[in-house]
Amino acid sequence: MKINRYNIIFIGLILFHLSVLLLLISSFSISYKEALVYFEDTGSILHIITNISTYIFGQNDFALRIPFILFYIGSAVLMYFITKGYFKSERDRLINLSIFMILPGVNSAALLVHESIIVIFFTLLYIYLYRIKNTVCYTLLVLLLFIDNSFAILFLGLLFYSLKIKDNILLALSLLLFGVSMTMYGFNVGGVPQGYFLDTFGKYATIFSPVLFVYFFYAIYRIGLKMEKDIFWYISATALFFSLILSLRQHIRIEDFAPFVVISMPIMVKLFIHSLRVRLKEFRTIHYLIARVTIFVLVANFAIFVFNQYLYVFMKNPENHFAYKYHVAKDLAYELKRINITEVLIDDKELSKRLEFYNITSGDKYFLNRKKQTNHFKTIEVKYYNKVITTFYIEKI
Repeated sequence: MKINRYNIIFIGLILFHLSVLLLLISSFSISYKEALVYFEDTGSILHIITNISTYIFGQNDFALRIPFILFYIGSAVLMYFITKGYFKSERDRLINLSIFMILPGVNSAALLVHESIIVIFFTLLYIYLYRIKNTVCYTLLVLLLFIDNSFAILFLGLLFYSLKIKDNILLALSLLLFGVSMTMYGFNVGGVPQGYFLDTFGKYATIFSPVLFVYFFYAIYRIGLKMEKDIFWYISATALFFSLILSLRQHIRIEDFAPFVVISMPIMVKLFIHSLRVRLKEFRTIHYLIARVTIFVLVANFAIFVFNQYLYVFMKNPENHFAYKYHVAKDLAYELKRINITEVLIDDKELSKRLEFYNITSGDKYFLNRKKQTNHFKTIEVKYYNKVITTFYIEKI
């Protein structure tokens, strides 16, 4: 990679986000779902990754989350390389990368034990090999079949794309892999048949931020009707279309579709910049307003994500915090170890499973309760910035 000021800025962005995410690890505890993945979901790629990492680095939060941070950094690097020559200027390329890196959905996926960031990484890897190396990596596509069920959407998007570029081999393989994926995994829909359309819209708005999702919807529509469609468009449009169609009748797992939607960032940025620059300066007001509002919302969301524990100070009910299920457990485990308790009976099975990750196992000497008991001998308060989040009472059995 040639060293110039744009590449220096790129390296600075990567190092900045990596530093922020590494610092954030200490503020997150393992959630119940993450604990189930780590201890019980033995057949999943997430179980394999987290257990290998903790085997190398020890059973701690750093080892649990560092693989997903690395997938995030790898995704950002791939996004930067993929867009080489895609935009008219290097500045546009950096704008695209910056927005991609602070998308709420992408940031949260970087720290949580979840398939989303893995799916984003491998999808971008395939596009990188296709666009930059001019290689249709059939081996990678076959490998993706065994990583996660949501790659069925990628296979379907590539099927439509292969029709456009008239690649019969890609067409046949995509169709085969899509069929095998449906046979192996099916697709995660459920619930009583009813409309979840607006619910799906709301989830997408959370992943992108509301203004950006509205523009994404417009970009997919506008490019689909009037402009040249590339591989980004086919993958993202396929994911969006089928998620909305399915949500008309069933509840869907948005995580199966969102990774393929967020990779649409280059076509959105390219369309917006083109639309801005073809206008005279006096007619650019609305575009500048949209850009400022979007950037403000994204930066505000990023700040809330980074400083999320400060929000407890302003909340009457801490359990309403959006990240509450990722807090408390580690702090409680630390306090228990501080008073030499490593075995405790808890009537909350979810909390018990979370504490197990921090080597607090089930025992018959002490009972941990959230309700105050007259015979308790120890009180533990979990505080963030001097605000009591929750209180536990310990009694001897």
